[in-house]
Amino acid sequence: MHIETKCLQEGYKPKSGDPRVLPIYQSTTYKYDSSDAIGDLFDLKADGHMYSRISNPTVAAVEAKIAALEGGVGALCTSSGQSANFMAIVNIAQAGDNFVSLSSIYGGTVNLFAVTMKKMGIEVRFATPEMTDEEVEALFDDRTRALFGETIANPALKVLDITRFADLAHRMGVPLIVDNTFATPILCRPFEFGADIVVHSTTKYLDGHAAVVGGVIVDSGNFDWAKGGKYPELSTPDESYHGVVYTEQFGKAAYITKARVQMMRDLGATPAALSAYILNLGTETLALRMERHCANALAVAKMLKNHPKVSFVNYPFLEGDSEYETAQKYLTGGSGVIAFGLRDGRAAATRFMDSLRLAAIVVHVADARTSVLHPASTTHRQLTDKQLADAGVLPELVRLSIGIENVEDIIADIEQALDKA
Repeated sequence: MHIETKCLQEGYKPKSGDPRVLPIYQSTTYKYDSSDAIGDLFDLKADGHMYSRISNPTVAAVEAKIAALEGGVGALCTSSGQSANFMAIVNIAQAGDNFVSLSSIYGGTVNLFAVTMKKMGIEVRFATPEMTDEEVEALFDDRTRALFGETIANPALKVLDITRFADLAHRMGVPLIVDNTFATPILCRPFEFGADIVVHSTTKYLDGHAAVVGGVIVDSGNFDWAKGGKYPELSTPDESYHGVVYTEQFGKAAYITKARVQMMRDLGATPAALSAYILNLGTETLALRMERHCANALAVAKMLKNHPKVSFVNYPFLEGDSEYETAQKYLTGGSGVIAFGLRDGRAAATRFMDSLRLAAIVVHVADARTSVLHPASTTHRQLTDKQLADAGVLPELVRLSIGIENVEDIIADIEQALDKA
């Protein structure tokens, strides 16, 4: 099936007489015919649902759909994008380990990596896209467990050179983890370019309506976790499951199985069945929405580029953009997010935002409705000046999330607000 069809047909597949629409299985627990049946589940010898902290039929259907969209062997939905990022790392890292991350990533992820995980003894080492391979490789040592980046960085809109960093990660014996939130599998499927693990904040385009917070981890099944003994948590016995060796028992699905039955079991970052149901509704229209988001955003980017009050425009599909060539290699569209600056600086940015009528000022992005934010004073305000610069967040930068309204209405609103800026 083409990906547009998968948005509707994958995941939940009703049998004769079943409900046509994915049901909400609002239950914390499940009934079994015998003690042996439940024992086999907890020994990981049989498929099924042990407890809704670990899995749920409604959630499982959405996981299957997203795995199909990304081309992975399995997926694990979480309660937020941040919990997906956290679990993606701690599934293969412990105190004393480290990982390398591109610096041009979402500010909340920077804080998670550099502050919270540091307290747990897991060190992040930041690299910039401008560094040579040799400079990035110098950040690795025998305790480095992964390389992390975003397909389209939030809010700098840098496009990850996936093949380059996948090759680099594999030379160093670690997986490449890619946050594909802004691109979605409609615009980019990172596994096709060598990435090993994909994460999303499903709160964004996958839901698409600002209705429910969530995250997901998707496993490509392509990384050899047993090679070289670098990942003993996957290739040696897990005493919390009677000595199961994930790479032996679950093969290509070793990583995502461990994430579920160990990490989710112990951390409990569980999505609700209703949340998964709402996410599924959003994902059904993902392909249609992304087409409109991209078309509208490109039209707005072109308008902004020619406006006398605008100092710069960042949009990957805008000809002349620094990311244009890389975007053409990896993306089929630029998403709905635009970053631009006003010549009169931060004060003008504030006046512009306060003058918008259609676009709403919200701490969110990738919604069906057009919205706006000033990252330096909101989502990224916890970062130091150096971290802001590394993330590409300038004081005058405004982030526009272009929705699926009529583009003429969006442009008219932006133009009248620029007049007042």
